[in-house]
Amino acid sequence: MTDDEMLKEVRDQLEEAGGYIIANNYRVIEVKKQYSVVEADITKTSLNPLKIAHGGFIFGLADTAGGVAARTTNRNIVTLDASINYYKPAKGNKLKAVAHCDKDGKTVTFYTIDIFDEEDNKVASARMNYFYLD
Repeated sequence: MTDDEMLKEVRDQLEEAGGYIIANNYRVIEVKKQYSVVEADITKTSLNPLKIAHGGFIFGLADTAGGVAARTTNRNIVTLDASINYYKPAKGNKLKAVAHCDKDGKTVTFYTIDIFDEEDNKVASARMNYFYLD
């Protein structure tokens, strides 16, 4: 399957499933084997009381990017363990999460996801471990 075909398939699956990813306007921009880029607009509903991007919104974006990248193995996954470090408030109106595989095992796969703001500042970095269900 080509990268373009994989991207279309992922987008179609997410659109059909609806739910959290669609409700938060997370958009899959790029997909390759064990790699993805997912973007999201920072809107009024994604802000915390200080009027900056909510940590949960950023965490969800990271988990989505990692999950999309992990699913390119054509195996079903769930998040097993996750951690995130927040470095600075996001500037601008958009976030971009870039996920790549660090190690792929038989039952667990490990990903790093870096989150950037519109000015290309790294605002957070996450480590996500996914468990293969099959």
